Amino acid sequence: MSLLMKRKNILQILFLILLVAGTVFVAIQNNNAPYKHSEGKIFGTYYSITYQSSDNLQQDIDAALKSVDNSLSMFNEKSTIARLNRGENPIVDDNLRFLFPRAMKVSEATDGAFDITVAPLVNAWGFGFKKEQWPTEAEIDSLRAFIGYKTVHLNDRTITKDNPKTMIDLSAIAKGYGSDAVAKALDKAKVKNYMVEIGGEVVVKGKNDKGKDWKIGVSKPSEDAEKHDTGYQCIISITDCALATSGNYRNFFYKDGVKYAHTIDPRTGHPVQQDIISATVVAPHCYEADAFATSFMVTGLAKAKQILAKQTQLNAYLIYINKEGEQEVWMTEGMKKYLKD
Repeated sequence: MSLLMKRKNILQILFLILLVAGTVFVAIQNNNAPYKHSEGKIFGTYYSITYQSSDNLQQDIDAALKSVDNSLSMFNEKSTIARLNRGENPIVDDNLRFLFPRAMKVSEATDGAFDITVAPLVNAWGFGFKKEQWPTEAEIDSLRAFIGYKTVHLNDRTITKDNPKTMIDLSAIAKGYGSDAVAKALDKAKVKNYMVEIGGEVVVKGKNDKGKDWKIGVSKPSEDAEKHDTGYQCIISITDCALATSGNYRNFFYKDGVKYAHTIDPRTGHPVQQDIISATVVAPHCYEADAFATSFMVTGLAKAKQILAKQTQLNAYLIYINKEGEQEVWMTEGMKKYLKD
């Protein structure tokens, strides 16, 4: 072997040693980095983010939240969704272009229990809840004429509506997607351990500051939950996945002795009277956990079981009222591994 070749091999070995040493150094630095906390308000709700990093990543977090807000927020009059609902024809941004077809898939999977065009019915009944002047059957029928997820269409960079009165509202999936967006920004910044929560929709990765999986509490359903802390129904221990919970036990009303939830069934135009009062879903992505948890409040237990049998990427913890009026729990088999005392 020539002297030149020997020198070349030595240089290659030295380079590999330095590369390994640098990787070990970075890993040690990351493991010793402090856990930081960020919180604020977005999408009409609050967010809370914990992550381990030597750097302050608030700018990255803000950029991710702003991007989703400018696209999907019903509270931002300049958002793409708000402009669509005003009858404008904006270019569909990347966030909406990604989320729209996935919302349609959830609608198909739930036979229309999830519907991004239900907003006018929600608004009509919401007014009734406050004023005790519920919409008439004629008013409900008139609204249902321009409601239906199959009446809106994505065509590359534009969205068209069969009826110009149709409104698009992604609120039941946007918070989950927002959590996904922040998690993606943290991934890009090489963060290995974090928890992102927006309005109860959670994405977690790695370990918490105690070196354990992240623990999420599911509130115990109670009609007094708004006034009193009722504690946790269960603690779910997860990592490298997403979780969302929907519940009707805090939002309901009585009429003629019958209890109705504030959740509206887009297929009937009326508030739901289903048996599920709380649905927690664990999924690979938070947007789907968010959307399916909302859907199960509409479908009820029997239909939810059928959907979950097909959506094998999901696990669910469902609290429902049995025929005797008592609370019971049903969960998927895969959910059991997440439960902690």
